Parts: sequence; structure tokens; C-alpha cells
Amino acid sequence: MANAVVTLKIMPTSPDSNLDAIKERALEEIRAFNGNKDTRVSIEPIAFGLNAINIIFVMDESLGNPDAVSEKVAKIDEVNSAEITDVRRAVG
Repeated sequence: MANAVVTLKIMPTSPDSNLDAIKERALEEIRAFNGNKDTRVSIEPIAFGLNAINIIFVMDESLGNPDAVSEKVAKIDEVNSAEITDVRRAVG
């Protein structure tokens, strides 16, 4: 099977949330799911000091639907929501 490139957008509960702690816990969940494949993290300013965490990761398509990861990440302390915003098949 091919690989898929997935984008997970994480919204914290407030501008005062500890983004580093959220990011590390989310990366733990992603690595447990995708077998420690490539990941890239970026911070996206939203409004009024609130920032979202975007994590782009590679997964094997045979793992199925990445929604299981977003559900686990959404349960992390100080996370308001976590959603898969993009899934693309990697070519090459």
C-alpha cells in the first residue's frame, strides 16, 4: 500500500494553554499510531493570542482511518478540539 500525508489541527482551550505540552502528548499518540514516521509541526495564529497546532504526519494507508488519532488527541488536557483537516496520498 501507499503512504498518506495527514494534517491534524489541534485547538487549545485558551491562549494560556501550554502548547509545548500539548504538542508533545499529541506527537506521542501520533508516533504510537504511525510507527514513528516523519512528522512536521507548525503553530498557526488564530485570533486574540490563540494559536493552533498543525501536525503533518506520514502514515501507511493500511493503518486505515486516521480519525482514531484525532479522537485520542482531543482527550488531552487543555485541548478543545482536534480534527483531521487534510489527507493526501503520497506519490513517489
